[in-house]
Amino acid sequence: MGLIEKLEADVEVKSEAIKVWGAVKDSPNFFPKAMPHHYKSIEIVEGADHVVGSVRLVTYADGNPIKTTKEKIEIVDDEKKTLAYSVLDGDEINHYKSFKAQVVVEEKGEGSLVKWTCEYEKIKEDEELPISPENLKEFAIATFKELDDFLLKAN
Repeated sequence: MGLIEKLEADVEVKSEAIKVWGAVKDSPNFFPKAMPHHYKSIEIVEGADHVVGSVRLVTYADGNPIKTTKEKIEIVDDEKKTLAYSVLDGDEINHYKSFKAQVVVEEKGEGSLVKWTCEYEKIKEDEELPISPENLKEFAIATFKELDDFLLKAN
């Protein structure tokens, strides 16, 4: 049995937690508008938006090393402002037995704190990956900072 590894990132943003949570929860509408250079589209291919068990297809913008991912929504909790998903298919999953991520948005002062966590298990523990978990972590950090900029400009 392989080793399940974990990465975490905390991103402080200036936008209110309720606004950040709304954008994270409604990522199919927000992310491609806020960051078209990262996200071409996010579409629900099974189920309904914001519903546990739904599957979404994320198509990344040209030039991104990941072209697509298919993600199953595992948790949507409005009270705890938590969204979790597992990657079912796509460029990155070819190197992993499992890949799960979670986003939690918390109030912090006048802004908020976005906590991103991913747990993954590589197929081959010593394999050099074309897209490392550290690269994915940096992409997540950039995503939340740019989402914050978008939300602040929208006010």
